[in-house]
Amino acid sequence: MTEQAIITTTVNLLQDNIQVSAYLAEPKEPGSYPGVVVLQEIFGVNVHIRDVTERIAKLGYVAIAPALFQRTAPGFETGYTPEDIKIGRDYAAQTQASELLSDIQLAIDYLKNLPQVKKDSFGCIGFCFGGHVAYLAATLPDIKATASFYGAGIATRTPGGGAPTLSRTREIPGTVYAFFGIADASIPPEQVDEIEKELEKYKIPHRVFRYDGADHGFFCDLRASYNPKAATDAWEQVKQLFGQLN
Repeated sequence: MTEQAIITTTVNLLQDNIQVSAYLAEPKEPGSYPGVVVLQEIFGVNVHIRDVTERIAKLGYVAIAPALFQRTAPGFETGYTPEDIKIGRDYAAQTQASELLSDIQLAIDYLKNLPQVKKDSFGCIGFCFGGHVAYLAATLPDIKATASFYGAGIATRTPGGGAPTLSRTREIPGTVYAFFGIADASIPPEQVDEIEKELEKYKIPHRVFRYDGADHGFFCDLRASYNPKAATDAWEQVKQLFGQLN
């Protein structure tokens, strides 16, 4: 597939006196494209998330990455040092599931108002913290395809407290692909099994990928845990998943 030339910009999404910054990438060629929401790690909409957003746009989608920490840390982005991880986790701990869903819906509604975006064809993809949030976002009626990468805590908690996000599996209307590294100590194998069983229980179209030797963050080429083999395969699966939106 030939990559498309793209245009990128930062936009502001407005709702109820809340302004959410978002990174937007779209094909330069006029057309009608599905929309994809990209959900950040705890490190903000940083260079890695912007790169993923651009890669998706080059495949023929209009991709948007909303800043999920906008309420507590506007403009936050950082790298991958231990101190960065601590700060990012602190911000993630302040998020609420209802607000995250509202911000994601806000991003979807923004895309719906763009003339080049199909009004009924949306997906989402998330990594780390965003992998958990992507599973949550999969419950939104507009989302037809979800790629969740190493989302810790799906089976045990939800942002802001309450029943685990996994308990909402029955609400998912679309397809879910979930990606995990077997060497990821933050997501025990039994939790991955639990996620798969719940998807099977409610007959949600899904695939669960487990990569030998892959650790948390294996898709990010800026992290020490980057695993080229796992990342390459996972990207091919994502392309297949989002191909369902066309």
